[in-house]
Amino acid sequence: MTTIPARLAQTTRTSSSPQEARRRVVELYRLWYRSAPEICTLYALDVSPTYVRRAIRAQFEQNRHVSDPKVIDVLLLKGRQEYQETVNCWKMPDQLLGILLNPRARTQKTFMQKFLEGRDEEAALPAATGIH
Repeated sequence: MTTIPARLAQTTRTSSSPQEARRRVVELYRLWYRSAPEICTLYALDVSPTYVRRAIRAQFEQNRHVSDPKVIDVLLLKGRQEYQETVNCWKMPDQLLGILLNPRARTQKTFMQKFLEGRDEEAALPAATGIH
């Protein structure tokens, strides 16, 4: 498959209102949702498009509480970038499985908890684990 880098490129935009930000989030969600079968085919995943759609929904649900339009714009930029990299097949299948399909929920610790344990958990994790 030939990739065309500019095929999915868009200029960076800022939302003028919360309603526009919401519309853009729904638009990005629909792009991801509709491309689930294509993602399964491109990466030869042995999971169904329904499972990929559930994982996409979970990723969007993590940021449901965000209400600041500037933060939403940054998340949209990152989500759009991930979409472009995924659909253009610029990721390895392991990256896709690690980041999209197998998110690991970790409890957030305060600075003091980390300090008292004597280690920084984030610094101890290898970069390729797919854990955010």
